[in-house]
Amino acid sequence: MGDPRGFLQIGRKKGASRDVAARVGDFREFEATLPEDALREQASRCMDCGIPFCHKGCPLGNLIPEWNDHVYRGRMEDAFEALLATNNFPEVTGRVCPAPCEAACVLNIEKQPVTIKEVERFLGERINCGEALAPRPAALRKQARVAVVGSGPAGLAAAQQLARKGYEVTVFERSDRIGGLLRYGIPDFKLEKDVIDRRIGQMQAEGVAFRAGVEAGVHVTARELRQEHDAILLAVGASEPRDLTVEGRHLRGVHPAMEFLTQANKKAAGDAVLGQIVATGKNVIILGGGDTGSDCLGTSHRQRAKSVTQLELMPAPPGERAPSNPWPEWPLVFRTSSSQEEGGVRDFAVQTKRLLGDDRGQVRALEAARVELRAGRLVEIEGSTFAIPCELVLLAMGFTGVEKKHPLLAQLGVALDARTNVAHSAFATGVEGVFVAGDAARGASLVVWAIAEGRRAADEIDRYLSCERERAAE
Repeated sequence: MGDPRGFLQIGRKKGASRDVAARVGDFREFEATLPEDALREQASRCMDCGIPFCHKGCPLGNLIPEWNDHVYRGRMEDAFEALLATNNFPEVTGRVCPAPCEAACVLNIEKQPVTIKEVERFLGERINCGEALAPRPAALRKQARVAVVGSGPAGLAAAQQLARKGYEVTVFERSDRIGGLLRYGIPDFKLEKDVIDRRIGQMQAEGVAFRAGVEAGVHVTARELRQEHDAILLAVGASEPRDLTVEGRHLRGVHPAMEFLTQANKKAAGDAVLGQIVATGKNVIILGGGDTGSDCLGTSHRQRAKSVTQLELMPAPPGERAPSNPWPEWPLVFRTSSSQEEGGVRDFAVQTKRLLGDDRGQVRALEAARVELRAGRLVEIEGSTFAIPCELVLLAMGFTGVEKKHPLLAQLGVALDARTNVAHSAFATGVEGVFVAGDAARGASLVVWAIAEGRRAADEIDRYLSCERERAAE
């Protein structure tokens, strides 16, 4: 695929990012793609490797060598079709995916992988703003209705696939706008929301009905959903935050990360947010170094925090792959996110001991200690206790599964597995006609995994409903 000698003659190159000093002054996206001629050069680096390990890295099974070849040869319409054959929202994954495909690229053996994500974003932008976004409604409609609960990437992908198969699909979203995690979990500087809005418009033209501000299990009961639909897909996410169980957790100024990010996204959308949690002028501590913590960091920068410190419990990862972590596995190495490039302090192997408050019940400092790994266990280093002043503490320590008191799950009677995700077999729960996909099924994960599981769950629902029709016809 591509130019057989392209990877020997052309170096890896990515699009420029906006200058840090400029981009922290607003919430607009900070990355830009390369111009088309440069993208075609980058696509030509996709070598004829024989076994495309990028397929192993991509949960969607994207046809990466194929669309790289089309881009290299200027066949953009063919590239669009090859990309859309496996990915409903390349304009999203081209922005927010960590690119496990690039980690698995053969050229990554020399740390010079093909800029797959860059090409995908370029194609996704062309699709999202051009004729390739034209609705693709089903030629024939089926006499079956499906309820999709949740409008994150899994729910949206499943809804689109089912609508294109001819089903009558209704998406229920408890928030005031459609998009779930994409809308309120990811800041605008990584994903501006008009990208989502254009896709929603396409899906509505394809026959998908959206009901925002409707909480399944509250505004519409499980019984009503089952009476009005032939199948239900649970795409409710895994939004139960891992909490901090230390003295002082109750103090004012200590908040789950998603509460902070959701409010910031609402504000960026032009909403009035009463009592908004803001970092402005405060010393901020973020507990957790993953994507959510990084998004809190970038948002704190843009809200003009006085200082931001990001603490991680585990020691810093190595700078190079360990022998036990060979290519093409995902490299467990030290990384710096775009938000971390913008500033702030990162500290590793730090365990929170307690939160200290003032006489008004407001957090004023975090007391912590250094830890180290001994025989696979974290052990506190004697005499290492220290304190960091703070007025805002954001808990970005990950998620523990679906919401503990989700009303719809209780009404349906679905079982949870040992990790408090919805138990399933091939996306089918133990409840007749009820399916699950995305984070609710696998735990908090990547957007690309959610899209992949939404598509696969849609196939299983189609299989189930097709069998139901056949049994009814006998």
